[in-house]
Amino acid sequence: MIPALAPLPYATEACNDSGCDDLGGASGGMGDDTRARRALRDALGQFATGVTVVTAADAQGRPVGVTINAFTSVSLAPPLLLWCLARESGSLPALRAAPCHAINVLGGGQLALCRRFAGRDIDRFAGIDCRPGPCGTVLLAGALATFICRHRSVRALGDHVVFVAEVVAYDTVPGAPLVFHGGGFGDGVASIDAGAA
Repeated sequence: MIPALAPLPYATEACNDSGCDDLGGASGGMGDDTRARRALRDALGQFATGVTVVTAADAQGRPVGVTINAFTSVSLAPPLLLWCLARESGSLPALRAAPCHAINVLGGGQLALCRRFAGRDIDRFAGIDCRPGPCGTVLLAGALATFICRHRSVRALGDHVVFVAEVVAYDTVPGAPLVFHGGGFGDGVASIDAGAA
């Protein structure tokens, strides 16, 4: 017997994704229902994801970077990736305006790097082992894969901005990935931390 499913505490709405790019306030949904948001987030957390750091340069040439785990392949021909960033992220304006960016896929031993780029009010690049990449990107040492990308589509949806990016170059090395699942991190085999980024 299938157990009862938790209903969403708000009305949903259909959308044909007409291509509008509304960067106004996030729309619809749960409003201020914190418990409902937490429950949905916990349910979504049952889907294990890899962890990446997106890097670029701002208009003054300074490096910017942020940890993300909303990342997936979209197409091989052409080579397209998708990643998402919260609208309130302080890195959003620079990443949106940059002509290209790098997606650095973190390995299982890079939890400290993950946490650093998820932190606030710090110089995320201070003391980090990295090197300049093409088009103002920054390549993080030890990443399992690095994708140099340019924007194909940037669209605000709900409380996030969705980037579809075209891969123009990439590199990869073997290794176990850093994985986020159920509010904790692991190396794809066993949990190594129960804290969230």
